[in-house]
Amino acid sequence: MKVLHVEGGAHLYGGALQLLYLLEGLAEHGIDNHLACRRGCALGIRAEPFARVHGMPMHGDLDLLMIARLYRLIRRLQPDLVHLHSRIGADLMGGLAARLAGVPVLHTRRVDNPEPRWLVTLKYRLHDRVIAISEGIARVLLAEGLPSAKLRVVRSAVVAERFAQPCRQGLIQERLGLPEDALLLGVVAQLIERKGHAVLLDAVPSLLSEQPRLHLIFFGQGPLAATLEQRIKRTGLSGRVHLLGFRTDLDELLPCLSLLVHPALMEGLGVSLLQAAAAAVPIIASRVGGIPEAVQDGVTGILTPPGDAAALEQAMRTLLSSPQLRERLGRAGAERARRAFGVDAMVAGNLAIYHALLAEYQR
Repeated sequence: MKVLHVEGGAHLYGGALQLLYLLEGLAEHGIDNHLACRRGCALGIRAEPFARVHGMPMHGDLDLLMIARLYRLIRRLQPDLVHLHSRIGADLMGGLAARLAGVPVLHTRRVDNPEPRWLVTLKYRLHDRVIAISEGIARVLLAEGLPSAKLRVVRSAVVAERFAQPCRQGLIQERLGLPEDALLLGVVAQLIERKGHAVLLDAVPSLLSEQPRLHLIFFGQGPLAATLEQRIKRTGLSGRVHLLGFRTDLDELLPCLSLLVHPALMEGLGVSLLQAAAAAVPIIASRVGGIPEAVQDGVTGILTPPGDAAALEQAMRTLLSSPQLRERLGRAGAERARRAFGVDAMVAGNLAIYHALLAEYQR
């Protein structure tokens, strides 16, 4: 089976990282993978052992010329199907290109942002199947009018063994310049409004005053970086709240966290939640979107109402005051990450959809 995958993202995290896992797994099943992505992007470089990479210009939602570029590639490769893995123009332009070429096409939807019903009707008409990475996203799509016959759910995955390691002695001071005995609250998310960083900054000041060893660290990059930096300085939190940017060593750093906090206002599932769980880190997150599928309230973490700084503060205070509870939640999270979010299951789920769709076309 020959599959052309299309990913428009520029960075190797989130959906692009999930695609890398999928490419490796499909290659092990004998699938002839081809990947259309931005020229020179990190995903394309890392995917070379598992796929034939076709770098091309990709300029986002308004890049109408992407239709012609992808159409020519599809006509040349003659894939059995096309799998679209991001929005950023790939969902619409890729769908049009595949339709024009007469090739079956799937789209994986990774976010729960609502879309206008007219756009859902227009865009998803192009796709033979839409794969949601959580039941939460599936509910949004159905509410927006996507026919249930087109919808499938295959959850995102985590390479649990990569994160299941102890925190190395001296690592925090060596890599982050923070005291070795620091209590670390971590957030792993793009610096964008819907990830809820502002809510956490509302919730954390009194905890920082009460616990002098406590530090809050934001991993990630995005357009809100300067705004958050200014707020941290303005509120006197410099030295206790740290913007650390995008990191490639999260597998080593996550096990050193006391808590992972994810105060998102919207979230499809949250790969960082799966990574933290695999590292046996207890989680506090918003009860929104697909997050309750990643974090079991009272079992692997605590869920709070989105945007509720007071509830978030109370949840953090509860876990920071009880090392025993943190350890229990962390152990349960690690076991569940291994059992429920393995890469093999994610690959098998996608592959089953491929086979069913091609069988339908053959009939």
